[in-house]
Amino acid sequence: MLLLDVLKANPEKVKEKLAKKNFHDPELVDYIIDLDDRRRRLKQSIDMLLSERNKLSKEIGDLMKLGETDAADKIKSRVAEIKRQLEEEESKLLGKEKLLKDTLIQLPNLPADQVPYGKTPDDNEIVFSVDSLPELSEDAIPHWDLAKKYQIIDFELGTKITGPGFPVYKGKGAVLQRALINFFLDQAISAGYQEVLPPHMVNEDSAFATGQLPDKEGQMYHVTEDNLFLIPTAEVPITNLYRDVILDETDFPVKMVGYTPCFRREAGSYGKDVRGLNRLHQFDKVEIVQLQHPDKSYEALEEMVAHVENLLKLLGLPYRILRLCGGDMGFASALTYDFEVYSAAQQRWLEVSSVSNFENFQSNRLRLRYRDGENKKTLAHTLNGSAMALARIVAAILENYQTAEGIRMPEVLRPYTRFEVIN
Repeated sequence: MLLLDVLKANPEKVKEKLAKKNFHDPELVDYIIDLDDRRRRLKQSIDMLLSERNKLSKEIGDLMKLGETDAADKIKSRVAEIKRQLEEEESKLLGKEKLLKDTLIQLPNLPADQVPYGKTPDDNEIVFSVDSLPELSEDAIPHWDLAKKYQIIDFELGTKITGPGFPVYKGKGAVLQRALINFFLDQAISAGYQEVLPPHMVNEDSAFATGQLPDKEGQMYHVTEDNLFLIPTAEVPITNLYRDVILDETDFPVKMVGYTPCFRREAGSYGKDVRGLNRLHQFDKVEIVQLQHPDKSYEALEEMVAHVENLLKLLGLPYRILRLCGGDMGFASALTYDFEVYSAAQQRWLEVSSVSNFENFQSNRLRLRYRDGENKKTLAHTLNGSAMALARIVAAILENYQTAEGIRMPEVLRPYTRFEVIN
C-alpha cells in the first residue's frame, strides 16, 4: 500500500509513475488526497470538541465545589450537546478512514526508475541471454510424451483424482521432484537463508498484507467455511511471519527460505502453452524472502538475482533474464526480474522464476517496521524470489537432457536422485 505522504508530496510524479505501470486513473490520486484532507478536517473538529469538553468538565467541577449548581447545569447541557456532536463526527471519521483505505489499496506500487516502459511481455527488456540454444535430434519429443514414455508423471490420473492441472508424479519422477526441492533448499541455506516450513493456508489478513487481496482473489482457492486461502506462493506465509513486528536495525538482513506446494486458480487455455507441466493449478516451489534496510534492498535484489542465476547454471539449463516492463509487472512490485529457461523440444521459453523488490509497499500493509539509530520507527523493505518453481524446471530437464538411452540427470542432482538416468 502506498504511503499517503508520498502521494501528497508530489501527486503529479505519482501519476506519471502509475501511468508507467499502465494504471490510467489519475483522478484517483486527487480523490485520495481530497479524502485525506476531509479526514484531517474531521479529526481537527473532533480534537476541538474534545478540548472544549475537557475545559467545560473542569469548569463544572469548579462550579460544583463552589455550590453553583445552576451555573453548572447550564454548562452540562452544552457538554451533552458536545457528546452528541462527537458521536456524529467520530462516526463520520470512521467512514472516511475506511473509504480512504479502501480507495488507497486500489493503487499499485510505483515502479522503480529502471523499470522500462511497455504494456505487454513483448516489451520486457532482455538483460541477459545465453549465447546459443540447444539443438535436439529430430526424434526429440516434448516432456508430456517423455513423462508417459517413462511413466514418471501421470496427467490423466491427476485429472481423475482432482482435475486438470494436478499431475501425479511417480517413481523416478517423484524422486526428481524431491531431489530438486532438497537441492534448492540446500543452496539457499548455504547462501545464508534460514529454512522455515510455513502453513499452506492463510487468513484474509495475511493475504491482504502481501498484496494478494484484493487484487488476486480470483486466482486463489478459497476455503469459504473457514475463510482461509490456499497459498499461491510461499511468499505469503513467510513474509507474514513478520506482520506487526518491529525489528532493530541490526537485525537486517532477515533471510528466509521455504518449500511449499502452491495453488493457483489461473484461467487456463488450450494448446501447447498450457499442456503438461507448462501451467498447473498445484506445483512445488522453493521461495527465498528477504527483509531489508531500505538503503540495502536493491543490493539485496541483485544478490537474489545472482542466486537464482547460479541455480540455473548448476543445472546446466539455457536461460535468459528479463527486466519486466511497467505493464507486465505485478501489482505490489517496484522492480521484477523474470528468469526463463529454453525448452528445446517445444522450442520456446518457459518462465521459472520471478525476483522482486516491493520496497515498503508490503511492509506498509504488514506494519513491518524497524528502529533506526535514533530509535525512530521506519518501514522495512521486502523482497522475494522463486528459487525455484519446479514444474517448468522439470519440463526443461526432461526435454533438454533427453537422449536415445533415456533422460540423463544434471550432475548436481545425482547425489540427490541417486540415479543418473531415467529410462
